[in-house]
Amino acid sequence: MENKVVARFRDGRVVKGTTSNFLPTKPAFHLQTADRQIIEVKLADLKALFFVKKLEGDRSYHERKGFTDAKMYGQKVTCRLADGEILTGFTQGYDAKRPGFFLIPADPKSNNERVFVINSPDIQVNVLR
Repeated sequence: MENKVVARFRDGRVVKGTTSNFLPTKPAFHLQTADRQIIEVKLADLKALFFVKKLEGDRSYHERKGFTDAKMYGQKVTCRLADGEILTGFTQGYDAKRPGFFLIPADPKSNNERVFVINSPDIQVNVLR
């Protein structure tokens, strides 16, 4: 199955495309760009991998960062990435010892279906009660 993804790199680069071989337990995966170029992406080079509904997104939409009363499963978390970006959502399995974790956005209208956040010493993850 092909997933639409936006790879956000630690150095600020952004690459959009599709992948069919991402596994959170593997150190790298392949991403096919819009111009059909296939590149290898190493998890260590990423800040996060965004699995999106549409590659274009909607620049005019501002994602809500708070939690609603909607019933979601998992732990509520907020995550501050190294560049200051804040992600808010739910996770089924945060463990700082793993390479990363999946976060489902708190905002159901977000273009992000889920985000694989790369664990690193320069991020802050808060598990909320």
